[in-house]
Amino acid sequence: MARGTLPSLAARGAPLSSPAAQLARLRAVPIDREFPEALTRAGRWPLRPSRLEILQINVGKVCNQTCRHCHVDAGPDRTESMSRETMEQCLRALAGTEIATVDLTGGAPELNPHFRWLVEELRGLGLHVMDRCNLTVLQTAPHRDLVDFFARHRVEVVASLPHVRALGTDRQRGEGVYEASIAALKRLNAVGYGDGRSGLRLVLVTNPVGAFLPGNQASLEAEWKRELFRVHGIRFDALYTLANLPISRFLEWLETSGNLESYLQHLVQAFNPATVPGLMCRNTLSVGWDGRLYDCDFNQMLELGVDSPVGHIARFDLAALEQREVRVARHCFGCTAGAGSSCGGAVT
Repeated sequence: MARGTLPSLAARGAPLSSPAAQLARLRAVPIDREFPEALTRAGRWPLRPSRLEILQINVGKVCNQTCRHCHVDAGPDRTESMSRETMEQCLRALAGTEIATVDLTGGAPELNPHFRWLVEELRGLGLHVMDRCNLTVLQTAPHRDLVDFFARHRVEVVASLPHVRALGTDRQRGEGVYEASIAALKRLNAVGYGDGRSGLRLVLVTNPVGAFLPGNQASLEAEWKRELFRVHGIRFDALYTLANLPISRFLEWLETSGNLESYLQHLVQAFNPATVPGLMCRNTLSVGWDGRLYDCDFNQMLELGVDSPVGHIARFDLAALEQREVRVARHCFGCTAGAGSSCGGAVT
């Protein structure tokens, strides 16, 4: 059963379903400085990649949930899904590199019809596989056996849970999501995930439920570990705190709630140059569902392709890609505000 009732921006034909409209709306907000200027003052311009360590593959925008903060605008009404041919191109690209980690994301990546095949092929190459899971998909009838599948293939599960309590989670993701998420976490624990001994790594990911930055990651991790074990008997390995970037459905919420200008200005004022070396756009390359390449998952959703002739995974050239300049815009302040934000949580 699909969680949440909001249709996607695309299904509604909303103006902000257009990446160009999102970028234009952000440009219309008065701010003190642009992102390149902030990097220049910090001695970090131009922004270039470091050694490529992670290939993040977005296998589609189909999801069983419609979350109010979703930067992908994913949902049950989306149809974009990576083909097996494009997955094979990803595998060929990986076989010729020393990239050790593949980060599978979506939508709900598990809903791609070739998901299990891709995981098996990646593990066959000896690669570490991460699955960005919304947890509730593991409670749906066709996917209940994924818990055992993940354990068998030693997949790291990076699971979204907006809040340690039900109210905050359901407010962002839909009624009943927290209950289903807790049930899925218990099943993951039952096969060894999060026990600290099995090597089956379970990471939780939280986004703020309002127009503010996440709290201290270490403090929140300690609180979550204590509370989830006390109330539900759940164990996990780490907590990642991610900032909500002002794009897609979160941008729409900021605008309708009257928080857009204050939130963007806050991100600008909270710019932290110490976050720049650890930004995900420096060690990670993002592959879209159609094979196009991006500096990060956020640039992907804004259709800001890599600044390189190597714009598609079929033409993958690691040496050329490592010479590119990372494309930036105002949304990038979200990754450099405060302790920073990346797919691996806080940066500093």
